Amino acid sequence: MTFEKVREVICNQLGKPEDKVTLESDVVEDLGADSLDIVEMLMALEEEFNMTLPDEACANLKTVKDIVTFIDNHKK
Repeated sequence: MTFEKVREVICNQLGKPEDKVTLESDVVEDLGADSLDIVEMLMALEEEFNMTLPDEACANLKTVKDIVTFIDNHKK
């Protein structure tokens, strides 16, 4: 369930079709996100999941799986 919501946010923010966003997708390398895209995507994820993503944690979120795992481990 978390993956589907994360994928939806990423698709909306980056304009990518759902079939291009997999757990293994690297947000920068595979999906072409730049630094502004990443900030906007993280803000949208914070809003979607009603949580705060700390800056130090965000630096380690490279793949879609990293994001899903972090959210699953930290959501209320």
